[in-house]
Amino acid sequence: MSRAAVKIITALAALLLAGCRPDMFVQPKSNPLKASDFFADGGASRPLPDHAIARGHLELDEPLYTGKIGTNLAATLPVPLNIELLRRGRERFDINCSPCHGRTGEGNGMVALRGFPAPPTFHQERLRDAPIGHFFDVITHGYGVMHPYAQRVELKDRWAVAAYIRALQLSQNARPNDAPAAERAKLESK
Repeated sequence: MSRAAVKIITALAALLLAGCRPDMFVQPKSNPLKASDFFADGGASRPLPDHAIARGHLELDEPLYTGKIGTNLAATLPVPLNIELLRRGRERFDINCSPCHGRTGEGNGMVALRGFPAPPTFHQERLRDAPIGHFFDVITHGYGVMHPYAQRVELKDRWAVAAYIRALQLSQNARPNDAPAAERAKLESK
């Protein structure tokens, strides 16, 4: 290689290296929840200003998205109750819940039969008296050894499962007085 070619390559390399300044790699930034000297309070994160408008997905329906009204669990189903909802709830329950809870909600699913801790039966008085928001909350956040299913079961499907759990509870704990008068007459005649 000639001396001129070496000088040209050296000059090109010097120009290339001169273009890469360290501040391109080490840019000033603030990491969330880390200390910073930019703000007077020493924090890098700022609270949202009052009356800020959300962009994207805005969850205004508190009972629907949280299963709660304030700090109280929702006592009523925030979606319309119909046969399609119960069918969807049964399908999602059979897929996600029955391995532990069993198909009837007794807590005798295959996972429990294999030696893992058995979940409580849905038919005990404590859970029959629990508001429907309790089931949505447990599906969403988990409880005890049950892990959260919020990432696995969509929001509306969690309500469908909660409605289906109520149907399971009614199927195992119904009284003749719960039936409409015409149906009650048929039951009593048998």
